[in-house]
Amino acid sequence: MEAILTSTAVVALAEIGDKTQLLAILLATRFHRPLPIILGILVATLANHALAALLGVQAAAFLDSPVFRYAIAASFLAMAVWTLIPDKLDDEEAPKPRFGAFLTTLVAFFVVEMGDKTQVATIALGAQYQSVLWVTAGTTLGMMIANVPAIFLGNELLKRVNLGTVRAITAALFLVIGLWVIAQTAGWL
Repeated sequence: MEAILTSTAVVALAEIGDKTQLLAILLATRFHRPLPIILGILVATLANHALAALLGVQAAAFLDSPVFRYAIAASFLAMAVWTLIPDKLDDEEAPKPRFGAFLTTLVAFFVVEMGDKTQVATIALGAQYQSVLWVTAGTTLGMMIANVPAIFLGNELLKRVNLGTVRAITAALFLVIGLWVIAQTAGWL
């Protein structure tokens, strides 16, 4: 239960103001068809985050040692810093709607999510919790919690939400998880 709840919270908060959320808003304004966009995000996130969680689980199994656990903790601490840096979607990253809403969203989200902070967090969460299923379920749920309202509310949501505060809360969450992993690895807990 801890794996799914932590994964959901981390990604839901990290996704607010992230470039993939901005992409969801852009797609919603271009296509005006929320259901195919939501399904595209869901399928792309499931595929991307399952691979990321699997990579984290496999890396942890291969490198099971205190050094690796400290590296996982360091990745959470790095994510805390990275989260404080605002994202923006460059014009060349914006999808050109040659295909339908679902396929455009699926491909765009899968590609844009590569190397994104939520994907890196999913790798770290997979390594931490050793569960592809629960980490993928949690990170996907977090992605949907953050992006579905953005699809329907778009720019109005971004005007009303203080992204600096959200980034600070998310960074604090990553910091707490990183410090918790350090304390657990050191035997303090």
